[in-house]
Amino acid sequence: MNKDELYRLVSESTGNESNICQICVFRDGEIVFDESWRGFKPDDAVNINSVTKGVMALLAGIAVDKGLIGSVDDKVIDYFPDYQVKRGEKTIYDVTIRHLLTMTAPYKGSSEPWKKVCTSGDWTYAALDLLGGRKGITGEFRYATLGIQILSGLIENATGEKCIDFANRNLFIPLGIPKHVIHGDSSKEDQFDFFMNKGPRKNEWYSDPKDTVTAGWGLCLTGRDLARIGDMVLNKGRSGGRQILSSEWINEMTTPRIKLGRKFGNMEYGYLWYKPYADREIYAAIGDSGNIIYVNSDMNVSVGITGTFKPRIFDRVEFIENVILKN
Repeated sequence: MNKDELYRLVSESTGNESNICQICVFRDGEIVFDESWRGFKPDDAVNINSVTKGVMALLAGIAVDKGLIGSVDDKVIDYFPDYQVKRGEKTIYDVTIRHLLTMTAPYKGSSEPWKKVCTSGDWTYAALDLLGGRKGITGEFRYATLGIQILSGLIENATGEKCIDFANRNLFIPLGIPKHVIHGDSSKEDQFDFFMNKGPRKNEWYSDPKDTVTAGWGLCLTGRDLARIGDMVLNKGRSGGRQILSSEWINEMTTPRIKLGRKFGNMEYGYLWYKPYADREIYAAIGDSGNIIYVNSDMNVSVGITGTFKPRIFDRVEFIENVILKN
């Protein structure tokens, strides 16, 4: 399949590819494919959903590299000296940053209380209220989009600046990604529109009433931005002759920490990044609607794909390998 055939396939798709907005492919540090569909231009940003988590892992790494976060084994609660721990709660004192990054932090309740957190005045502190519980630290993988919100507040407290400013200065602008602004509205109606609206977005990041960005979703980037981030990961933190992150952090972030079950495609998990295959040097930051940063060290390729809201898309890695990279 050549480039024209790939463009036509996505254009005419009525299946899983019918929501794709942008595909960008870097090979050997150069753009070799960069196309847009469905009224989007290459510079139009898209809500990348849970790929945001992968970006948060990079920001945590920058904070560690700079010595602003001492270690991933630091206790989470130490970064929130003003937080009042709930009476009787003991487990929260043992939760580390590593637990957040590997999704092995314990939380109260059997499901994520979206309404409670996302209608509160401070989403980070509302998420902290969920952290801990009577079972203690079990090491069990528990995917928690609301729980990872704690990481945004933690980075802000560690760095002394808003997370979006830290991201702009240390990651986005050095990579040639446009400066981002906070979204600025967090009403129930706006949250629904943010997920469901299929039009282009600004270079923005969703935020709570405290102007703290959402750590688990809500960052808006282009396919080119995603591929560029992937190329930096591929090159062990280096981009444009500059070391954005240490190679040590990239290696630590992508090292598998836990084997996931069938629900997550039996992939392995590092620090908010997936390793789809145990025997191949391939890594991915994956989000709903098929948004993805795909990094293939064997082929020296990175791919960024954006897509508007469409539930239950789980095949983007296979689509990249069986269709895009076969060109």
